[in-house]
Amino acid sequence: MSKRKGILGLAVCFVLFSPYFGVTATVSDFLILEDIGGYKFMGYAGGRGSGAIIAADHFDMDHSDEVYEGLYFHQEHKIGVKVNVAQHAGAESDKWLLHELDLEFRNYYGIPGKSYAQMKRDGNTILIYGSGGWCYRWMSGMKVVEIEYVDLDMTKPQPIEVVQAYLKKHPSTLSLIPLEQLRGPGLMQTWIRDEMERRLWLGERWLAQVQMGKVEVVEALDRIVKSLAVFLDYRERYFGIKAREEKIALLGYQELKDGTSIKAKLSEYKTWWSVNKTRSISIP
Repeated sequence: MSKRKGILGLAVCFVLFSPYFGVTATVSDFLILEDIGGYKFMGYAGGRGSGAIIAADHFDMDHSDEVYEGLYFHQEHKIGVKVNVAQHAGAESDKWLLHELDLEFRNYYGIPGKSYAQMKRDGNTILIYGSGGWCYRWMSGMKVVEIEYVDLDMTKPQPIEVVQAYLKKHPSTLSLIPLEQLRGPGLMQTWIRDEMERRLWLGERWLAQVQMGKVEVVEALDRIVKSLAVFLDYRERYFGIKAREEKIALLGYQELKDGTSIKAKLSEYKTWWSVNKTRSISIP
């Protein structure tokens, strides 16, 4: 899975996911703390975090989300299954949850991967992505649920009983999007525009954290420049405006810790976007 975060070897997982002291009993609201069919429950870990959508640069600096991970192992099939359940707080940033849910199942420019699809299971809509194993992901209200495992040869039986058990515990609140629509130009254009909008929004949020003194300047400027670089790459790809010189300038401001110039660039990009975001774009 080119965009998926790797799963640790089973021997390491057994250590990392062993039950640890300090986790409250609310873990049972997140995870199934017992065997599921042939899958033996191996333990859990948890705390504050964004869960499965952390790789989408989900913003959670101004609120607290809670996440738990559990590990199950099928001795006969030699499959370790990781379950991640995150409860989001309903903060402003959570307006992007549905958008962020499938970012990892797309390429850098927002085009859905060939092995990305949506399916119905027991009346629930879930997102699935297969490459060196399978990943199942869905939303249940403000919870994001992810189940994944490694199978490099794609020959082992899928852990359907684990998926079914968690769908029963956390029913999906997603609506099914047919494959032809998911890969159609209309929805792809919408997703691309939303990502450009989100990247500018992320820049604003990190800038606000600096101004309030809630985050180190170096970290915030790195996050801002990263998001603006994605915006510029998308603008080049879909609107034909070269990004190289703009990205070089941003990196120079970042090196100098010149937040004022970065703020000015963010304002410039927001102004451009307000005028151009409704323009038709062509999907290569």
